[in-house]
Amino acid sequence: MSLRFPFALVLSIVCFVTPAWADFKAGMEAYNRGDFATALREWRPLAEQGDASAQFSVGLSYENGDGVPRDYAIARQWYEKSAAQGDAKAQLYLGLQSAFGQGGPVDLVQAHMWYSLAAGNGHLGAAVYRNDLAKQMTPAQIAEAQKRARERKPKTP
Repeated sequence: MSLRFPFALVLSIVCFVTPAWADFKAGMEAYNRGDFATALREWRPLAEQGDASAQFSVGLSYENGDGVPRDYAIARQWYEKSAAQGDAKAQLYLGLQSAFGQGGPVDLVQAHMWYSLAAGNGHLGAAVYRNDLAKQMTPAQIAEAQKRARERKPKTP
């Protein structure tokens, strides 16, 4: 009996995850073909259900104006949802938006914080952006950015 439960659990997880992955993949295929409207139709329901990759992809569509009017503020909202789940790409893009004033005012402290979080989540280029940005910042700004990054980082037991 104990052998059946894990198998049933794994099967139910696979059955639940597979359709979502198929929808995300269909969205990627449509996006790569330039069919942005179809990509968004596939991604938006997943994004609204909390899928971090779909949230990032919807945000990127708004940032680039792919299938929707370009809107940095809406892109930022989707990136923030994805970044809150630890998505390093979304964290990097929030850093870029903060550094260049897209979707809000220029905020070097926020940009540094987002780059630090992205680097901590494995984005290889984020540390380069952070270190370049730090050259334009005061020590107090860097300390504040580091403090914010520590506060945002999930606590581990």
